[in-house]
Amino acid sequence: MKFYFPDSQDLVSPTYDFLRDEYVAHRVRQRDDRYAHEVLERAPYHGVLVSKSIVDGSIKGAGKYSGAQRARMYRMGVRRFFRLPDEVETLGDNGAFNYVDEEVPPVTAEETLDFYDECGFDAGVSTDHIIFGYAPGATEADVDPQWAERRRLTLRLAEQFIEAVRERRSTVQPVGAAQGWSPDSFADSVHALQDMGYERIALGGMVPLKTNQILACLTRIHEVLKPETELHLLGITRIDSMDDFADFGVASFDSTSAFRQAFMDDRKNYHTAERAYVAIRVPQVDGNPTLKRAILAGAVSQREALTAERDALKALRAYDGTVRARRACIDALGAYEAVCQSKKSYLAAYDETLADAPWTRCRCKLCTQHGVEIAIFRGTERNKRRGFHNMSVLAQRMSVLRSNTRRA
Repeated sequence: MKFYFPDSQDLVSPTYDFLRDEYVAHRVRQRDDRYAHEVLERAPYHGVLVSKSIVDGSIKGAGKYSGAQRARMYRMGVRRFFRLPDEVETLGDNGAFNYVDEEVPPVTAEETLDFYDECGFDAGVSTDHIIFGYAPGATEADVDPQWAERRRLTLRLAEQFIEAVRERRSTVQPVGAAQGWSPDSFADSVHALQDMGYERIALGGMVPLKTNQILACLTRIHEVLKPETELHLLGITRIDSMDDFADFGVASFDSTSAFRQAFMDDRKNYHTAERAYVAIRVPQVDGNPTLKRAILAGAVSQREALTAERDALKALRAYDGTVRARRACIDALGAYEAVCQSKKSYLAAYDETLADAPWTRCRCKLCTQHGVEIAIFRGTERNKRRGFHNMSVLAQRMSVLRSNTRRA
């Protein structure tokens, strides 16, 4: 089972000063900042997935790339742009989430292949149009006509895409996109894609589905799946179900879940093989909108806020694992919560995080280098590093799953 990390230009600065919370003056982001595979001992993914809409933009506007970054991607190619080691694969897709509200995709199959060819991708997914809905017993006549049309359109675009690959003799491996609203409709899409000649198929639109619904679709798909066909799950992790997914022909998946939980989840911020911990929130005074408004309104003293922030960081950096030091941390964090007028207290969860101090047991390069800083919820540099750490844990868990599967 291979894991692909969807790119959104997530890098960290190796020269960032955590004590002063500032970058060096001569930093150039694309030149100096580093991807996860460059700051960890080994890449925490088997491949990167890059969406055309992220690079080129879409009908919603510009993508995540600046004009200079986009030009560099096309000039250097995807491998050199990301400075990828040889073992990390590249997969392109069209970024259908960015035009989900449109009647038809704002890009043709030929234009999609142009992007893959010019950037030198190993493989690329055909242009598709997402169906967000699940009606397991519904036939094409029963569902929203838009769903039925999107599935038909996705198959037409897939046929045009693979024909273009053949006509150009492109080196890009074609990956057919399958859409559906039920086990039967997904199976029918997979059957049609195989008839077109696809040996690798990406299942889209499954992100909102429950695990049992995904398994129901995979069970039905497996009935029509050829032995040589590999399935890819777009946007799905569900690590605890990966062995089950593999039994039905799933060979790869992509997801930002482990990374984004570092700073988007309320509780599961720092991952270990056994569990997840709450990261310790010490927001910057000048980066907390609620606190800034309170300071401007005169409800909070800026000096008091800065002192409480500094005291919380000082206590965390001095933490040595003793009960006394942990109490000092909790007291300082509680004082800062009060100054910030936090609506929700995390002190009980912080006490648990500090008591276990999981970063002291982690052997990943980031935890070894940064210590407690990796567990502090504060700004993009710490938060993204924690996300990279989480992906390294995911890689370890997948390795265990593969080992258990081989032994079985």
